[in-house]
Amino acid sequence: MTLDALFRPRSVAVMGASAREHSIGHSVVQNLQTFGFRGPIYPVHPSAAEILGLPVYPSLGAIPGPVDLVHIAIPAAQVPQAMAECGAKGVHAVIINSAGFKETGAEGERLQQAFLAEARRHGIRVLGPNCQGIINTDPQLRAYCNFTNTHPRPGTVSLAALSGGVGGFILQGLADIGVGLRMYASNGNACDVSLAEILRYWGDDPGTEVIVLYTEGFADPQAFLEAAAEVAPRKPVLAMKAGRTERGAKAAASHTGALAGVDIATELIFEQTGMLTFIDEGEMIRAAMAMATQPVPRGPRVGILTNTGGPAVIATDVLVGAGLEVPALSARSVERLRAALLPQAAVDNPVDVISTAGPEHFRAALAVLLDDADIDAIYLCLVTPSFTDTQAIAREVVAASRQRRKPIVCNFMTDLAQERFRLTQGILRDGGVPCYAHPGEAARALAALDRWRRLRERPRDQPRHFDDVDRSAARAIVAAAQRDGRRQLAADEVARLFECWRIPLAAWRIAADAEAAAAAAQQIGFPVVLKIDIAAASHKSDVGGVQLNLADADAVRAAALDMQHRLAHLGELRFLVQQQLRGGQELIVGATRAPGLGHLLMFGLGGIHVEVLKDVVFRLAPVGPVQARAMLGSIRAAALLGGVRGRPAVDQAALVELIERVSALLADLPMIDELDLNPVLAFAEGVCAVDGRISLCAPT
Repeated sequence: MTLDALFRPRSVAVMGASAREHSIGHSVVQNLQTFGFRGPIYPVHPSAAEILGLPVYPSLGAIPGPVDLVHIAIPAAQVPQAMAECGAKGVHAVIINSAGFKETGAEGERLQQAFLAEARRHGIRVLGPNCQGIINTDPQLRAYCNFTNTHPRPGTVSLAALSGGVGGFILQGLADIGVGLRMYASNGNACDVSLAEILRYWGDDPGTEVIVLYTEGFADPQAFLEAAAEVAPRKPVLAMKAGRTERGAKAAASHTGALAGVDIATELIFEQTGMLTFIDEGEMIRAAMAMATQPVPRGPRVGILTNTGGPAVIATDVLVGAGLEVPALSARSVERLRAALLPQAAVDNPVDVISTAGPEHFRAALAVLLDDADIDAIYLCLVTPSFTDTQAIAREVVAASRQRRKPIVCNFMTDLAQERFRLTQGILRDGGVPCYAHPGEAARALAALDRWRRLRERPRDQPRHFDDVDRSAARAIVAAAQRDGRRQLAADEVARLFECWRIPLAAWRIAADAEAAAAAAQQIGFPVVLKIDIAAASHKSDVGGVQLNLADADAVRAAALDMQHRLAHLGELRFLVQQQLRGGQELIVGATRAPGLGHLLMFGLGGIHVEVLKDVVFRLAPVGPVQARAMLGSIRAAALLGGVRGRPAVDQAALVELIERVSALLADLPMIDELDLNPVLAFAEGVCAVDGRISLCAPT
């Protein structure tokens, strides 16, 4: 269903309109008037005759014409009845400013469900409750259905925020630095219209070129993932999520579950769909200005133009730290600069035209940087000596920027208490040049543009389908455990399931007692590892349930008897006897369920130190070869995989295939809750898991 009635209403009624200044009902009517809403405004109040010069109607039914959008600012208890009136009037969309619903407890939840039932019965879309509303700056509409006080100028950036408070100061922050707005939505409780729907709507809106999102979580993460995957490749989406602190994962049985205890699922949605993520709202706002005004750079190479040295050094450090390059200029460019600039000017990169440079020197330097094929973007640092015609310089910068050959960002450092420098800043901003007060701010904004370039250029990933697996046998193993009411697969079930999926596993046998363990070891060949197999011990080594380097049958028998004696309190023991492999790099491949999203897939350093070092990375399953290989290169110890200090490089192709197989296994067996392969031994040729565990989701 379209959201046009919400974002492009032809008429607006305000239930709870008020003549009392500073009330929400007064502010909404006033904002619609002062912002210049092109359609009729209908204040609704049971007794008032006039509000802000507009005739007042005692009810929605008394309004003579059709109403697209109703803005509700009345007590929560009255909202269900108001929604019924909206339905009778044929209203298409409603904004509910009122608080006192789900966020307050059981009674609020009841009220929310009551008005939602009415809305759904009549096909009404609801924004909120407990929200601010919407803004649409389209000159043909001018809809300010909102009680905030920021009146933005028209632009191409659309902003959505679940928090009205955060949305409000981001909105103000964009206005403060001169960024024009296309649309705004503060969604509050988001009981109906979701962030995913808004994202899709703006993705299809030709007037929206940049999307900024602030969220605190998703009611339906999968829906948001699908919307982001659709929109983010086409338009830059800048996103920020609150709540990044570590939360309780101490009870997680698997290594993967414990390490996924930080709220990373949202971050992975952002990353894998190609959204630009931020942890600082100011940096996000400044990046939005660059996105809204400048073309995407062709590459990472930056030409720096300055009239003072120090800030250029700071900018260079930030740019290089963000992965960009500040290359030497071509010989031809250096020659042209020497001919055009003052003798004292520095003509390498950074280009320092010196403080006495005039507009003609900036014009010449900009022309050279625009023409240099080895420069993809321009960073301009402009200070304002009293003897410099900064307004003329600003006009030259604007003229260069309007060619849209390369992005230009400007670090404009000055005393804005002086009118002439405020005018200079106005020329730059009105001319579409993103203008920043500090060198690092400008550099990070340019770095964000380059991040968007790299996201657009990265290859698409396609999960692999495996034809060499026995899916039916694997499903039967899981089904048998479910019939028995077990959530933890036994060691032999795990091993057989991995064999069904052609996941390499060290040779193994299950033994019921010490004598059977010794016999199994004889069959496998020495040395072997002996492990207890019991659901009560998630981490066998922690309870002394693992014995390594058993060289003969007597040693196996003695180790098994010892475990039976020491660990009798755990219950009846079985044993896993397994071939002991030597050498190899210890790694981990694992997965844990992410509610509403399927599985988080993990790769990193494994063995007993995995939870200490925590050198792991996550991706949302399913993954293809591109993401799998990216996981290998994303851990801090990635260099170990390439071979160090005489150790050979590991078989990365085999590791990539292992990650892909685990990903495909999870897609086929979605009832798996957690999975660990730890450790996985990676060799110069091949990989092999030496331990694994699988737990299933609780029955629903």
